[in-house]
Amino acid sequence: MKLDVSSLKQPAVMGILNVTPDSFSDGGRFAARDDALRQAERMLAEGADILDIGGESTRPGAADIDVQQELDRVVPVIEALVGVTDKPVSIDTSKAGVMRAAVHAGAGMINDVRALREDGALGAAAELGAAVCLMHMQGQPRTMQRDPDYADVTAEVTQFLADRVEACTSAGIPRENLVVDPGFGFGKTVAHNVELLANLRQLQTLGLPILAGLSRKSTLGELTGRGVNERMPASVAAAVIAVTNGARIVRVHDVAETVDALTVLAAVMNSGS
Repeated sequence: MKLDVSSLKQPAVMGILNVTPDSFSDGGRFAARDDALRQAERMLAEGADILDIGGESTRPGAADIDVQQELDRVVPVIEALVGVTDKPVSIDTSKAGVMRAAVHAGAGMINDVRALREDGALGAAAELGAAVCLMHMQGQPRTMQRDPDYADVTAEVTQFLADRVEACTSAGIPRENLVVDPGFGFGKTVAHNVELLANLRQLQTLGLPILAGLSRKSTLGELTGRGVNERMPASVAAAVIAVTNGARIVRVHDVAETVDALTVLAAVMNSGS
């Protein structure tokens, strides 16, 4: 099912499903197809609006994999999921070949940390007609955290995304298919991430829905002193702040807790004078 970006009037929760052996938080837990499907069913039962399937880790220092490896990981899971849910399935990839196979298998969104800058990706996305999330990243996953540097992180991220939106529309991708993501943790220090979150509303000048992904990331560990699997409360707090500051999609590991928190937030925001 294609994600209808224009319908995102209320914040949506995107559940993270990494079918990889080496993702930073849950690497290896859902690499087997049946384990992945059980986790997907759990997240759907907990209220996930979108499922984001990733077959290649993009954590700092992650190794590259080839197209066939990624296809072998993600396509069977996507094919199974679209047979059991009408919720949109997103493919987290930068490879044109994976985009094509995933959308043909039923994915309705392409979530690209490289914002369609890899060879063939822009043309593939235009051809496929799926929704697209464009993310900002300074550098590449192997080296992005070595020495991130910005004069004004919010302004530079916003300009990068504006340029990528222009590239997409020039290639024939409708604006109504686009979502933007500032890329928390991708070539950014703790201070950069905090500043971006505080200033997230500035990205609304792009006129597109904003996706925020802070779940369990190292910035939250640095701020709280918690290990990667002890960051659920901080992740939920970050999701609530992101939505308060304009995000329309939050990408999370802890679906039930985030859904509950956003339900309370919506009740308060919609009440009274």
